[in-house]
Amino acid sequence: MGVRIGGKLSGGEIILLNGRLGAGKTMLVKGVAHALGIDEEEVTSPSFTLVNPHRGRLLLYPIDLYCLDEGASAAHAVDLDEILTDENAVVIIEWAERMGRYPLPPSVLRVSITGDGDEPRRISISQASPEGS
Repeated sequence: MGVRIGGKLSGGEIILLNGRLGAGKTMLVKGVAHALGIDEEEVTSPSFTLVNPHRGRLLLYPIDLYCLDEGASAAHAVDLDEILTDENAVVIIEWAERMGRYPLPPSVLRVSITGDGDEPRRISISQASPEGS
């Protein structure tokens, strides 16, 4: 699914990625990376570094807010204001619900993954509300 999503990206996209631990969020990001010409083995969950940019046909910013408290301060901790304005990049924010009501542009996509472990996965894609995740 990540490869299919990544193949349609042209830059400037912001994707809010939500799902439980073990749901496959990082695997989806690896698929997007592959579609962007990035070695998917280089893409790991950035839980401790928060942001790990990767260069392919577009710059990929996988951002993981898991270890941060909820609210706008989480978004400011990774200089999100600057990253979100990069029209030559794709931004994927894991644990986006921790952003609280951080203001986002109206063209943001929300990808939610349900299921984990041996459970079947269900992936839903929708337009996010403009006031945040």
